[in-house]
Amino acid sequence: VHLVESGGGLVQPGGSLRLSCAASGTIFSRNAMCWYRHAPGKQRELVAQITSGGRTNYADSVKGRFTISRDNAKETVFLQMNDLRREDTAVYYCKAEEPKGMRIGVVEYWGQGTQVTVSS
Repeated sequence: VHLVESGGGLVQPGGSLRLSCAASGTIFSRNAMCWYRHAPGKQRELVAQITSGGRTNYADSVKGRFTISRDNAKETVFLQMNDLRREDTAVYYCKAEEPKGMRIGVVEYWGQGTQVTVSS
């Protein structure tokens, strides 16, 4: 399984970015997909998750500002980030949770990350 994030960059406070994570080598539609972030000096944080059925879950810190979505035909998950704040600065990682049956459970795959910097 290969995950490739894109869309990061430098943005001013209050601005927007859209992250993408393209997957290959997996049956994408079966996977839950997640976005995590890791800021210097902080623990890695779950930002948003979308299940195979389209249910979403968000960290309290991003509710109302970030939206996760998926396009199964394009095997891509997105993270629309609006009203960005300096504290959103981090490396953002995509994770796929691939179901492998009752005996194995779920296997996780990670992308390489994309840097998001919010600064004036």
